[in-house]
Amino acid sequence: MLRSALKRFLEKWKSYRHRFVPWIVLNLSKNEKTLRHVTESSKDKLVPDEEVSQTLLKLFRILLRRQWVNNEQLRAAQTQFLRQVTSEEDQSGGLPMSGDEAMLQCVGFCIDRKQSTLPSAGTGVFVTKGFVSKGATVAMYPGTVYQAYEPILLQSIRNPFVFRCIDGVLIDGNDKGISRVVFKSCSGRDRVGPFIMSDTSWLTARPQNPLAVGQYVNNCSNKCPANVCYQEYDVPDTFPIELRQYLPNVNYSQDSQRPLRCVVLVSLRDITEGEELFSNYYTVVH
Repeated sequence: MLRSALKRFLEKWKSYRHRFVPWIVLNLSKNEKTLRHVTESSKDKLVPDEEVSQTLLKLFRILLRRQWVNNEQLRAAQTQFLRQVTSEEDQSGGLPMSGDEAMLQCVGFCIDRKQSTLPSAGTGVFVTKGFVSKGATVAMYPGTVYQAYEPILLQSIRNPFVFRCIDGVLIDGNDKGISRVVFKSCSGRDRVGPFIMSDTSWLTARPQNPLAVGQYVNNCSNKCPANVCYQEYDVPDTFPIELRQYLPNVNYSQDSQRPLRCVVLVSLRDITEGEELFSNYYTVVH
């Protein structure tokens, strides 16, 4: 009986230890190569937000055009915008048939979830096609966005997918349990007329936004250094309402006065086809 209780404790500890501050402090020094250092919080950005916006807008426009072909309901509300999109994208070739094809056409590579190369790490994210150049937006971290003062206790229990931003904002990237219910509820609440303001498909096996798998990128190790890093990105007010349906994030509170916080993963170096993505779970701000 004691052995069984100890086993259950160890299983719970594995999922909790990364949020236990004393354990983190004691273990950071043992894995110095897994840390990312910045001189101040403003230096955390590897590329300007404008470049991130350009990548997202380009991809989302292709996704919208592909969706429009098979969705009569959106045509009336989006005709003018889609004429502009069609004109722009006609110059780049035919219409892609899937999200992966759209990604390959837009940014030159595809990513997908597979079994990680790290022992006991579970699912990882790999570059399955193409080539990733340094400074590219590779993935997005989906989930419900909580301000530092908002409640997340129940959602955080045995949840390894809670991402903490430098300013204390939290993103719950768990696609199961209560976290899943909360995201779907908030997404349905924020709908504006015919326009959906966030993407719930990341909760499924095939998200319509192929970037929305960032929560499955594993932490680097001394043997497998990081090739991507997290970058906080606040969605500008000018972001087209027609394209917000592909954003895999939603605010927990409807009356939040801050811009929607997203987190993207940006490549630290060139990444070739077949490589697994590894990030730094901990950024030390000096």
